[in-house]
Amino acid sequence: MGDRWLRAALGAGLVLGGRLGDRYGRRPMFLFGLVGFTAASLLCAIAPNLGLLIAFRLVQGVAGAMMLPQGLGVLRDNLTPRDLTKALTVFGPVLGLGGVLGPVLGGALVDWDLFGLGWRLVFLVNVPVGLAALALSWRLVPRGGRTGTPRVDVVGAVLVAAASALLVLPLNEGHTAGWPLWTWLSLTAAAIGYVAFALWQRRVVRRDRAPLVTPSLFGKPAFTVGLVAVALFFGGLIGTQLVLTFFLQIGQGFTAGQAGLGNLPVALGTAVGGGISGGLLAAKLGRAVLRTGAVVQLAGIAWLWLALADTSGFTIWRIVPGSVVTGIGAGIVIAAVFNTVLGAVADDEVGSASGVLSAVQSIGGSVGVAVFSTVFFAGALAGRATASFRDALVVQAVIIGVFLLISPLFPRRARPDDTDLTDTDLTDTTTSAADATAVGEFR
Repeated sequence: MGDRWLRAALGAGLVLGGRLGDRYGRRPMFLFGLVGFTAASLLCAIAPNLGLLIAFRLVQGVAGAMMLPQGLGVLRDNLTPRDLTKALTVFGPVLGLGGVLGPVLGGALVDWDLFGLGWRLVFLVNVPVGLAALALSWRLVPRGGRTGTPRVDVVGAVLVAAASALLVLPLNEGHTAGWPLWTWLSLTAAAIGYVAFALWQRRVVRRDRAPLVTPSLFGKPAFTVGLVAVALFFGGLIGTQLVLTFFLQIGQGFTAGQAGLGNLPVALGTAVGGGISGGLLAAKLGRAVLRTGAVVQLAGIAWLWLALADTSGFTIWRIVPGSVVTGIGAGIVIAAVFNTVLGAVADDEVGSASGVLSAVQSIGGSVGVAVFSTVFFAGALAGRATASFRDALVVQAVIIGVFLLISPLFPRRARPDDTDLTDTDLTDTTTSAADATAVGEFR
């Protein structure tokens, strides 16, 4: 129901949302975004026509863009490096779970058609959830000071919002529209817009004013490599999840709710993988945990591909083992990659970094939707849904392979404090100095 408009607005506003948190405080912006998203959800649920529904979805996207970067910023502002590592082992998998469980719940609600509300219930359910989140956030989200950013770079905000919208919209519309000329013109204009934005940011810095995105961020290898990893990871995860739903509906005749439940094993695996990563692997293995998660995920993809070689007598249980293994690998990666990206930034760069990270995650997901949908429907429309899904799994395997190829570029540890030593062991200054030097040489 207007998802493409939500994604366009969300992708366009995330960078600005992160900087507004610097300007006006992360708590106020988080609460503002949460109130706006909840109110827009109610308006979507009661929208009398498609035009208003699209308008309210745009409002949802803008509100989400104001809210999402603040979560990472609040964690980064209020936790020590060691505590931040622990928090991200929860935050990352929960974020991944939300992306997987959303379609599961949405499909189930449409199928149930409670009280005859149909698709409206998908939006209405956000209202009590949003109100509960507001009450908890008002009580629990710490009050933080502003960073002293003098003013928001309005020109930069317009440039990056326009470029992001021009990128996300054709990515979400391209397949269904048959990739007409306007989609390619829009993608070209988006590229030009991002170049213009980068040049403008340099000009802002030369004038000793606060840029929307701190250019020094992209001089940090851990941050830039981490962004590439986030784009690859979420593009592959969301794209595979989408085509799995298509495969179950088109290829096997499942309802929307049943197809949504087909992603539940991935969600459960993600929760398990996140717990393993945070509780056992991250502190001991450093960057090797990213490779471990990618290899596990690759094994799950291979399992799925082999399980679908013959779909005669197909039941959902045929894909459950591979889906669980894939989810475990995803959960292992998510927490570690977020910790790597945020571990690279200084305190005064948190707003920019959170906004850019959230935007890259959103845009990566949109690219994944475009690529995987195109691959799947190339054969599915000719009655080859199973073969097309297996083709999509091959694409996901290639993406994971690229992720593994760039993994040596990650720092050995996300942070100097992120070690496998106990607090007592940290009194050994020689060992601590050696660890800090190793990280310092990378950064």
